[in-house]
Amino acid sequence: MKIHIDLDAFFVSAECTRDPSLRRKPVAVGGRGDWRIFHESGAQECDFETRGSFLGAFFHARDPSADDLEHFLDDKGRLRGIVMTASYEARRFGITTGMSLHEAKLRCAPLIVKAPDMALYKRLSHALHDFLIERMPLIEQASIDEFYGDLGGWIADAEVPCFIDLLRHEIKAALDLSVSIGAAPTKSIAKLATGRAKPFGSLCLFADEIHDFIEAIEVGEFPGIGRSMRRRLEDYKIKTLGELIRAKSLVCGWGPYAQRLYEAVCGLDHEPIKAEKPRQSIGISRSFSPLLERMELRRRVLILSRHLAFAITRLEVLPTHYSLSIRYEFTYNSTQACSDRRLFSEAHFKSLCFELLSRADRHPSHRVVGLALHASHFTCNSRRTLDLLTFESDRAAHRLSCELGRVRQRYGLDALRWGGEMAQNDTLSKNSKK
Repeated sequence: MKIHIDLDAFFVSAECTRDPSLRRKPVAVGGRGDWRIFHESGAQECDFETRGSFLGAFFHARDPSADDLEHFLDDKGRLRGIVMTASYEARRFGITTGMSLHEAKLRCAPLIVKAPDMALYKRLSHALHDFLIERMPLIEQASIDEFYGDLGGWIADAEVPCFIDLLRHEIKAALDLSVSIGAAPTKSIAKLATGRAKPFGSLCLFADEIHDFIEAIEVGEFPGIGRSMRRRLEDYKIKTLGELIRAKSLVCGWGPYAQRLYEAVCGLDHEPIKAEKPRQSIGISRSFSPLLERMELRRRVLILSRHLAFAITRLEVLPTHYSLSIRYEFTYNSTQACSDRRLFSEAHFKSLCFELLSRADRHPSHRVVGLALHASHFTCNSRRTLDLLTFESDRAAHRLSCELGRVRQRYGLDALRWGGEMAQNDTLSKNSKK
């Protein structure tokens, strides 16, 4: 049997471990674009191990003396940002993940808004991972608040319901964190079971119970059924997983992906638990107040490229594909990408980023509210090879980048910066608090 462990309202639960007075109150942990990375005092911390929604490799440590609500106020006193996690007491008011904090406060005036503390959340996530490893032989961390475990050959199937019920109480006693646990023959069905067990519950499904369990569950709840597949199913009036199972000939006729998805819904897939998943990509993104000045935009791209270059050298990977995305005001996006098989160096990467920026900025008279850089297609995960014609000439630049990474790792990410990062401090000081 496989189990799925999900931390209940994790970010809020983590805050409660530090401040128990928050328990049983409507609480939301908010999120807002971290503009401090572009500031002189914007030194970032980094963590390349945990991944998941709202998480990046780089984050700014929370100032424990600062007022949480002030973190989300702009220069005009308006509440900005979104809800990353809400307590179950807050959810009773209709507050959901992704909702604006302004709307959340309108729905629930006494809502307590906390600024995120990624260092705390990641520390607790690592602690739970270490706790689980001591209790079962194989653990896969899917995200900062989700884990899978394989009990095959370790716990007899008949004993699994008792094991997972005891496990959630052990976690609560040891770490003061509430978790829900689902168990089933496959990972996908175990995750569905967890959703039905929340909050702080456990549910075990055996093979002969799967069809009855999923009969009335909406197709959009199944992990792996995205927006386009859901629309396609709804076009054929297939709204529940039970209806999907009865439409085998139709669904399996849509190709190999749909056939694998059908098997997963039936509980017939055998995706293994993977203790370590190779990273496929690395990226960094930031949102900020509308910005028109293109020189300042170039400066911000330069800062993001420095951080991403540090991540690439720390991970010891060699990307061959890069992309840059611009988000304009009023939600319009523009993305440009390129393949580049030269041996990685920070200087060459910086030039690539500026080239992608010039191609992606199709509306130079429009204000920009977000930037993202992304590197993928690592040579260790593909059959792609580096350009032999430039390999020797690039080796010195690559070694220099590795040395820069070691200095930054020891003395901080801002210990060594490009001169161009200092050019627009006057502009930045006017915009940083917006």
